[in-house]
Parts: sequence; C-alpha cells; structure tokens
Amino acid sequence: MNKTLQIELWKQFGAALDMFENAITKCPPELWDDDRKFWYTAFHTLFFLDYYLDTDPGDFKTYGPLKMTESEIDEIMPERTLTRNELLAYLKHCRGKAHTLIAGFTEKTLSARWIDKYRNYGMYEMQFYNMRHVQHHTGQLNLLLGRIDHNLPIWVSQTKVELNKKL
Repeated sequence: MNKTLQIELWKQFGAALDMFENAITKCPPELWDDDRKFWYTAFHTLFFLDYYLDTDPGDFKTYGPLKMTESEIDEIMPERTLTRNELLAYLKHCRGKAHTLIAGFTEKTLSARWIDKYRNYGMYEMQFYNMRHVQHHTGQLNLLLGRIDHNLPIWVSQTKVELNKKL
C-alpha cells in the first residue's frame, strides 16, 4: 500500500472527525434533545462510522452504552437521551478504530470486500463512503447549530494527529 495515500486519507478522515467533534462540543443544552434530536443524529453518525470501520460487518459488535444492530438503528429510538460525554467517548473509540484501520492498510486488506445487504465495496472505497457519511451529518448538525448561533464551528482542513502516532 502506498504510504502517501494512507497518510492523505487519514488527514482528511481525521479532519472530518474533528469537524464532527466540534459540532458535538458546540451544541448548547437547549438544542441537544429538542424535537430535531441533535444527539440522535450524532449517535446515528457514530454508530455507522463504527459499523463501516469494521472489516467484517457480519460480525459487527457495537461499542458504547447501547447495544443495537445495524437493522435496529433506524427503526427505534433509544430509550434515553445519550449524553455529550457518552457520544464523545464513542467518537474517541471510532477515531482510534479509523486510525488503526487506515494505518494498517496493506494490499491484502485493500483487496478485501466490505459486504452487507446494501453494499459491496472495496475496503478503501468504503472509507471514502464512511467519511462522506460523517460529513453529511456534520453538515446537518451545523445547520441546526446555525439556526440558533451563527458562530459555527471552524472548518478543519487537515487533522493535526499524524497517522504514525499512537492515539
């Protein structure tokens, strides 16, 4: 695997995660659990981030306070509102998982397929898809934030965490 491609993918994926974290951190308490469910959009994003980072989606096990399957995530609302700290802990887990996956890419892992009932992608493409999903929901969260405060989280052009450093 070309190390340059790994480093550049991580810089952008890490930046997407940094922007997502900025939105979660900036959310005021009154917006966290209003009728638009800021926290749930953040949880949905983290759940699928975690799922898409898994090399074997058929054997995926969730992290965090709720044990849900991929088929349950869009069908039910969790019984309680998750806290900012719970979601930031989940994000930390996912950031480490992304870092490890990207740093460990080899020709063999890149030739592997990521397959579930909806997708059949190469592992490298799956991570571009994953990054786009994070950015899509980061945009939604920033839209919600912008309705109450025009001082939105800053744009992150590259993550400051290097790929060859331990998280």
